[in-house]
Amino acid sequence: MKKTLKESIQIQREALEKSLAAPLAKIAFACEAAWPDRNALNDVLLKSLNTIPNCTFLYALDTSGIQISDNISKDGLIVEHFGRDRSKRPYMKELVPVSGFLLSEAYISLRIARPSLTALQVMRKGNEVVGFIGADFDLRNLPVTAEMYEEPSQWRQIKGDAAIRGTLFQQTRAESLLDKQIDLVMSILEELCVAHGMFQSVIHFSSSRATIWLMNDPYRYHILQADELTDPDICLAYPLHKYPKDALIPAEAISSIMDNMKQLRFTDENIYLRSASINIFNGMVSLTFSCDGSHYMPYKEFIDKNIRFWVGSAT
Repeated sequence: MKKTLKESIQIQREALEKSLAAPLAKIAFACEAAWPDRNALNDVLLKSLNTIPNCTFLYALDTSGIQISDNISKDGLIVEHFGRDRSKRPYMKELVPVSGFLLSEAYISLRIARPSLTALQVMRKGNEVVGFIGADFDLRNLPVTAEMYEEPSQWRQIKGDAAIRGTLFQQTRAESLLDKQIDLVMSILEELCVAHGMFQSVIHFSSSRATIWLMNDPYRYHILQADELTDPDICLAYPLHKYPKDALIPAEAISSIMDNMKQLRFTDENIYLRSASINIFNGMVSLTFSCDGSHYMPYKEFIDKNIRFWVGSAT
């Protein structure tokens, strides 16, 4: 079963917590005898830094969030952070669990303006809480232990600009250059997809252009304007490419997808398709209408929905 984005993040966080909780607890225990002497704490933290993988800074705070050690880094001491008030930082506003260990939510660091995390371990002397041991991490330095997140494949509808929706019935579709030769355009795009390695395309009906991505050049997009989209010779510009076996959209479905897009462009003069996209590996079709609302849906659902559904006549 595919994991949601939140589930993927949580798996990664749990792995980080597991790797950090025990080492930080040991450091807090080692700091007990040195607390709250600055130099003694610096010595303990310097010796302990290498036990925290990928740690950017290690430091000690009192219960009010004032730093009582220097910043400890792989390059040594950074003395200007002694006495720093961290009480307003995001990680100091989170509730520390009963266990005494907290891995903060990600935040943007003040020093490098990049996503970061802080792990906090409660510091005790006997039964009294006297402060915290903090460890900062740059997200770029942390290993990714979870599987790569996959986009969901269910239908999603996203509302657009409210200002556009408010004036929807004060506008009508203006015929574009692409509209005038829509059958030719859709045939050319189908050919590029099925036989020339186009795996993703965004068709801008209203502005008569398409942005395409090709298997032979996947990291760069190509922009085709009206004169190119209406010239079958454009296919000669891109080498033949076998339709990929691992595509979620089969080659024989491309024609039906293009036909449905064409119908949605012309069915209603007020609510009409402004742009659409297809990605054969995601198996998804996206539609953006004149009301600025967008739909992301599996290609099978898109093919199955007839025009009555889109214009509000479906039961």
